[in-house]
Amino acid sequence: MKLRLLLITCCLIGQFNNSKAQSQEEAPLAVSWQPLLNNYDGKEQALSELIIKNEGEKPFPWEGWKLYFNFIRLAEPVDSLQPLDVHHINGDYFYFQPNRNGSVLMPGDSVKYTLISKSWVVNYNDAPQGFYLDWGGGQMQPLKAVNTLLPPEEKPFYRVGGDAEMDAKKIYDKNLRYQNAAINTSGMILPTPVSSQLGKGNYVLRDDVALYYDPVFRTEGELLASELKELFHLSSRTGSAGSKAKGGIQLVEDKSLAKEAYNLEITKNEIRLSASAGAGIFYAIQSLKLLIDPQFYHAKNVKPITLPTGKIVDEPRFGSRSLMLDVARNFQSKEQIIKMLDLMALYKLNTLHFHLNDDEGWRLEIPSIPELTEIGARRGHWENGKDNDWLPPSYGSGPFLDNPRASGYYSKDDFIEILKYAQKRHIQVIPEVETPGHARAAIQAMNVRYRRLVAQGDHAGAVKYLLQSPGDSSVYRSVQKWNDNVMDVSLPSVYTFLEQVTDDIVAMYQEAGVSLETIHFGGDEVPNGVWEHSPAFAKFKKEDSSIKETNDLWIRHFDILYNMLAKRGLHLSGWEEVGMQKVMVDGKKKWIPFEGLQDSGVYLNVWNNLGGNEDLAYRLANAGYKVKLSFVSNFYLDMAYYKSFREQGFYWGGFIDLEKPFSFIPYDYLLNQQEDWLGRPLSAKILTGAEKLSPKGRENIVGLQALLWSETIKSETQMEQMLFPRLLAFCERAWAAPGKWEEGADSTEYQKSLKHFFAVVGQRELQRLSYLHGGVSYRIPTPGVKVLQNQVHVNMELPGFDVRYTEDGAIPTVTSALYKGPIVYKKGLVFRAFNSEGDSSLPVSLDRN
Repeated sequence: MKLRLLLITCCLIGQFNNSKAQSQEEAPLAVSWQPLLNNYDGKEQALSELIIKNEGEKPFPWEGWKLYFNFIRLAEPVDSLQPLDVHHINGDYFYFQPNRNGSVLMPGDSVKYTLISKSWVVNYNDAPQGFYLDWGGGQMQPLKAVNTLLPPEEKPFYRVGGDAEMDAKKIYDKNLRYQNAAINTSGMILPTPVSSQLGKGNYVLRDDVALYYDPVFRTEGELLASELKELFHLSSRTGSAGSKAKGGIQLVEDKSLAKEAYNLEITKNEIRLSASAGAGIFYAIQSLKLLIDPQFYHAKNVKPITLPTGKIVDEPRFGSRSLMLDVARNFQSKEQIIKMLDLMALYKLNTLHFHLNDDEGWRLEIPSIPELTEIGARRGHWENGKDNDWLPPSYGSGPFLDNPRASGYYSKDDFIEILKYAQKRHIQVIPEVETPGHARAAIQAMNVRYRRLVAQGDHAGAVKYLLQSPGDSSVYRSVQKWNDNVMDVSLPSVYTFLEQVTDDIVAMYQEAGVSLETIHFGGDEVPNGVWEHSPAFAKFKKEDSSIKETNDLWIRHFDILYNMLAKRGLHLSGWEEVGMQKVMVDGKKKWIPFEGLQDSGVYLNVWNNLGGNEDLAYRLANAGYKVKLSFVSNFYLDMAYYKSFREQGFYWGGFIDLEKPFSFIPYDYLLNQQEDWLGRPLSAKILTGAEKLSPKGRENIVGLQALLWSETIKSETQMEQMLFPRLLAFCERAWAAPGKWEEGADSTEYQKSLKHFFAVVGQRELQRLSYLHGGVSYRIPTPGVKVLQNQVHVNMELPGFDVRYTEDGAIPTVTSALYKGPIVYKKGLVFRAFNSEGDSSLPVSLDRN
């Protein structure tokens, strides 16, 4: 019997191998995942279950294959009876191997694997993903996307007491704070100007409009002319502005205004924009575009375009208004980045922090070191212990090298095009080169380069850019579970490499004719244990008596980079750790501001305001560092909107809804930020003992930054929906003058400002986004639903949407019944919001599903 079963299994393996050799069709296996319990065994870990089902028409063998997948948690079986052995390769990359506890899966049969994952589980983004079979011999077979199932019960799913999901009733109650009494948003724009006065009457914007501009504004004038054509199909006649210019649109120089300030005046006869510099006139143009009602952006509009008369006087609150885009984890095309630049420009952001490389990808061509993109810009099936010429799958990217999210980079020409495009829109592009941590893509690329040149007998060339010390047995694990992602900064070749990368980047800016002020050199999340057993570090300590421990290497590293950039006329930027050092306090190591680079023009993005670091940004600013407030609690737009299993995004820094960025008080953020990332009240010790901004520190707060990390971003649509509408709230806070409510706990004034902002977002800006640049996707709010006296009431966070419903548990469509007012409660009601283009929210029901 055993021999017969063995022969059947061997035949089955051969059948599956042959089918794979002919195609890349999906495997007959389907995987479901269901979280069961948080705080399993009294620890911060979760219990969940994988169900693997044979959906094919033939028996499936229980040997001869490996099942690869990505999982953001370290995983282990709940007991020794599980039918699969799990192996962690590196990062989020794992594989299952069948063992003797399992057997051939007949058609329709399934097998369960119960696992423990290290840390809590909250939503579907925690699921294992990217499953594919490896039959050996390079034969790969992807599985369907994982089917994620709701936990069977909610309460065991809590992380801490009261950690309930945001259900339909809670959404309804929360939405009550945003309801407005039909606020008239005509003529209102975002971000809110310093002063805006509406007049009586309108200016009619017609075809063949006269467009006059002073010579200093030629670039902006030409751009306006092209946008009038592109957005509204209006032609224009251009000429020089001056005392004789009458009517039409006039761009006039006014040297009395600050660089980014502008005045905009509209009468019944003309539109006059004035500024002292190109940036100011550009922002005046954006305000002009935003004053145009969204209905006129529709491609089929035939009505005359009218603008309200009035006057705007405006300038930004912060000089740096930045958005960071991560294209390393999941790549985005050049075209999508250009689209994002257009949207940034419209809402007056002036800095793109371009996160171009990380452990999972290097996305910028460096002509002098082609291996960085030849190896570091590609991900595919990766066998442990072999010399692979690419990176392993990450975040579910799968086995094949042609996945556009996994593999891709910007060529030199692409990058130059992006730089020129950004410059025309007064956006500075800050490239980031991650060092010394988050550098696995670069490290692996240079290891491949090393092997190739050694094989050619060129040892000197091989070690020139080496980033990892051969024979380093240091043991560490990064936050993302990598054990080999940190450059060995005791190697001279690390600095040869970073200088060459810097020089190639500088050359691209020069060729583009774009000024470069800084390079961001990362510096965050270097784990404990690095370099301790590095042969290069051991040798270096003997040669340099000032180097005694690995912490000394940290200080030396950024001092070298600071001086390297200074020689090229650039300043150093980095994450907060760049301005910090470890010292011993009461027998424990503690991070404090590093004195060596204080008051040296070093710019820091401070993201950490959690767990004892609530006042870190102020401490660094007070110490003399230029600080961009980049807080995870308010500005990490990759965080989920709120706790709901179906919401996209992570949550380790808390949940971020539309109000979170709006409510931020830059110079006293603890005034209204009184909860930790789990929603628990901050202690009185933190609230009263936190360091306040000094006058010097206030001068060192140079701007705000929103951030979009891309671990969960698998498409352009997802990217845009995570950014919008929350990015609008960030833009408001970065540009608009401080509200009166920032000065104290004036809840009435705050609620008035909040409702006004939500009204403008819903009635104007989201309506406009549907028509811009081929259409911009945005998150449509989930309806709130509550039963009051047996009547079902529905409300929305934002105005401007239709809510439709079904009564049989089906998901509503654009043809479902329109909610017009309270309806009688019955089991099976499902609600969903729609915009005018037919895009929809998540469905919601009063019944848990």
